[in-house]
Amino acid sequence: MEAIQFVLEHLKEKADANYLKGMARFGIDSSKALGVKLPEIRKLAKTIKKDHELALALWDTQIHEARILASMIADPKQVTPELMDSWTGDFYSWDICDQVCGNLFDRTPFAIDKAIEYSTHEQEFVKRAGFVLMAEYAIHNKTAPNEVFINLFPIMEREAWDDRNFVKKAINWALRQIGKRNNILRVNAINTARNIYNQPAKSAKWIAKNALDELISK
Repeated sequence: MEAIQFVLEHLKEKADANYLKGMARFGIDSSKALGVKLPEIRKLAKTIKKDHELALALWDTQIHEARILASMIADPKQVTPELMDSWTGDFYSWDICDQVCGNLFDRTPFAIDKAIEYSTHEQEFVKRAGFVLMAEYAIHNKTAPNEVFINLFPIMEREAWDDRNFVKKAINWALRQIGKRNNILRVNAINTARNIYNQPAKSAKWIAKNALDELISK
């Protein structure tokens, strides 16, 4: 049996009909899903380790969990800007977006450039990917200098008008996550949030208030 067939059979064995029904409660598009819980996918990824060719094949199946698994076993060293554009163009659910950005894309040399590029995209989940990349990069790249993140604050401020749920939540996440890195970035994040709050858009006020509640309390 080929590796991809083995993996798909394993995923189908772990499928849970009740979990599949419940995915919608979390705002997950389950139209292409089997209903496999994330810990099961992670367990399988640890068994496979890195296998970039298998990851590409899994992505092409269009199966929800297969794509999440692909993000875990793909090799960031083999990811190209073209692959990032291709995969983000396939995003249709927030969890796919977040898993791919947090498991894979934020570990590439193109992470920040692509975050900036995607931040103006018309498609909701591609634009979300831009800000999720900022947040995940802040979490995982411990040695990145403050300047990298300071340059991102004006982008969050500029895009805070966007009231689409998955975009505004990602902007808020990026703002909070970067602000939590250190005191210098926290001050910058608070100032940015205050500027955002002064914007007329309802989304801007939500992004700012939620971020200020967390950043000032810390």
